[in-house]
Amino acid sequence: MDETQRSDLRDTARYLRSVRPIDPEEVFEYVEGQPHPAVVTQELRALAPDLGLVETDDRTFVPVSGEPVPAWRARGVDERVTALPDAHATRLEDLLVERYGAGWPDGESGDRLRRRLREVKEHYLHGGAVEYDDETALAYAVYHLPGYYASVQYVLDDLAKADLLGHHLRVLDVGAGVGGPALGLADYLPDEALLDYHAVEPAAAADVLESLLGDLGRNVHPTVHRETAEAFDPAAPLDDAAVGGDDAPAGWDLILFSNVLSELEDPSGTARRYLDALAPDGSFLALAPADRNTALGLRGVERALADHSGEDAATVWAPTLRLWPDAAPADTCWSFDVRPDLEVPGFQRSLDRGERGPDAGEATADPAAADDRAPGDGEFVNVDVQFSYSVLRRDGRQAIDFQPAHDRFARLADSEAHVTDRVNVAAVKLSHDLTESPDANPLFRIGDGSQTTDHFAVLVDEDSLNAPLREADYGDLLTFERVLVLWNDDERAYNLVVDEAVVVESVPVPP
Repeated sequence: MDETQRSDLRDTARYLRSVRPIDPEEVFEYVEGQPHPAVVTQELRALAPDLGLVETDDRTFVPVSGEPVPAWRARGVDERVTALPDAHATRLEDLLVERYGAGWPDGESGDRLRRRLREVKEHYLHGGAVEYDDETALAYAVYHLPGYYASVQYVLDDLAKADLLGHHLRVLDVGAGVGGPALGLADYLPDEALLDYHAVEPAAAADVLESLLGDLGRNVHPTVHRETAEAFDPAAPLDDAAVGGDDAPAGWDLILFSNVLSELEDPSGTARRYLDALAPDGSFLALAPADRNTALGLRGVERALADHSGEDAATVWAPTLRLWPDAAPADTCWSFDVRPDLEVPGFQRSLDRGERGPDAGEATADPAAADDRAPGDGEFVNVDVQFSYSVLRRDGRQAIDFQPAHDRFARLADSEAHVTDRVNVAAVKLSHDLTESPDANPLFRIGDGSQTTDHFAVLVDEDSLNAPLREADYGDLLTFERVLVLWNDDERAYNLVVDEAVVVESVPVPP
């Protein structure tokens, strides 16, 4: 279809979208040269993101809904991710077979993948950069794809509960990697949503990404930009959307930095530049693994963006709410969410149980990387869903709109003045139980956005009045009445002791 025909089709679609469904079997007659309806269908699919059209089951095109995407509970869907869907798992296994053959988990190929995974984990442990060739990308996908797929959906569901995900969603995924978050995003959205998805990924991971994005549904429109995050202009695709007379979008509805901030030379500066391209009512979502280095790095970027002054200053929407105006946190805040484990995907089990080759423990510079563990010991199985995240916005909104009264609540920043006193506190629950022994008193990280030192709530005597501390979800806002403040010299932190004298209540999220 040439430019004249495409212009004719665009004008016709613009007119008909407010009148009736656009049927390629009808509109081909309005296009110069009357191209075949199948050609018209393909062109309408290409134009759909700019025109705000979704394709229906009967192959007509209609305007996308202006209503927010319903959350899982509103759809009657189980509010948890149980497994990486078979379709995605099969596609990844197909890539492994294409590269190595049907016996990919065994012998030399299996040894190389396992060795590469150990190297990647070692780099992450010490905060080093990872060079992604095609083999590293496949190894990374085997180990991390399921967890990243699940993690993003839990945060998306929180946004959907607050009516902050539209059916027409323009998404920029920076450092998209092998596609775990992309697949999770596409699968979270209902079929009638319109996803205009742009990935920024310069490495060999983009090859795996493009393969996995190949068949995500007729209303998912993926584009992969093979550029670095530092070099890419986040406004360029938005400007391109204005071609043909349509107004350019005000910005991205969702900007996603998933598991990439720790790999950038200037993570805060780069994130700031992308935040400027966010729509006024959009969300900036940063995700990171739960390990200490990357989680703390993410929190550092969050604080840099939230502390930035100016007209477009960011607000932390969740989970580390800043409850006190003009106060900013300065504690370490190693904070992460934990969700139910996934089912073990077949490709992880295959790699873990694969037959080791005769040279599996040789040709490695690090003796610790030698493949001397027994096959099937679980070293290459990764079904944990543990992640650190931050959602920032430019419209000043927070997940929970609550401002403590100075005459009722004490700031955590002032805990030094309250040691051995009982005070009232409002704070966010920022961890699951951190104790490892079933006999230990449950311990939870908390924060109110003012703390300069780590704070933990210790549940020493549970009863019906303080049980919400244990029962609350990660990110919930709690109030503590008459909680005892103590200094823990060993941990260099404050403990808020929750005993039978303390009343804990959960602050409800607005409907």
